[in-house]
Amino acid sequence: MSRARIFLTGVGGQGTLTATTLLSRIGLDNGLQVTSGEIHGMAQRGGVVESTVLFGGFQSPKISFGEADLLLGFEPLETLRALPYLKPGGVIVSNSDPILPISVATGRESYPDLNEIRAKAEASCASRVLFVPCIDLAVREVGVAQAANMVLLGAACAAGAMPFTTDALLTGIEKYLKPALVEKNKIAVALGAKAIEKG
Repeated sequence: MSRARIFLTGVGGQGTLTATTLLSRIGLDNGLQVTSGEIHGMAQRGGVVESTVLFGGFQSPKISFGEADLLLGFEPLETLRALPYLKPGGVIVSNSDPILPISVATGRESYPDLNEIRAKAEASCASRVLFVPCIDLAVREVGVAQAANMVLLGAACAAGAMPFTTDALLTGIEKYLKPALVEKNKIAVALGAKAIEKG
């Protein structure tokens, strides 16, 4: 799989853009043509963050409805909202741990049931749907919620949904992240991979 369009979505503070930059750099290191872009609003207030990484010589970073080979959802409600971007036969790899918007936390709105989100994802055009408790694993096993983004990337690599291997992801982490963050993020990748192996 040398050509792939990846749509990433989450909320501010989850490291979605860090993941986007890391994937782009790893792709380049592995001889892939890379195009990437980001669309984000009030990220510092927990707003929606969306970005794209396209491997294989695409001219534009834009992904339209029905074009994404892989939907990487860093937050389950945002995964639900992004379902129209997935192409028939595409893959969904999503965090299953919600981050409640202010409107939900203050009681003005309700958050959909995770089973409902999962059911809608499974009823979509996806060939494979994987939900992983990324925040729970990161907090419980690594000690920091910020490692959840690498749990998700580890799961996606282990699922074969990326155009490079888990080893390439680990090499990229060593090369591009701050030295103090490397070991915890490598553990996070292994947790994501293990979660996929367990099914």
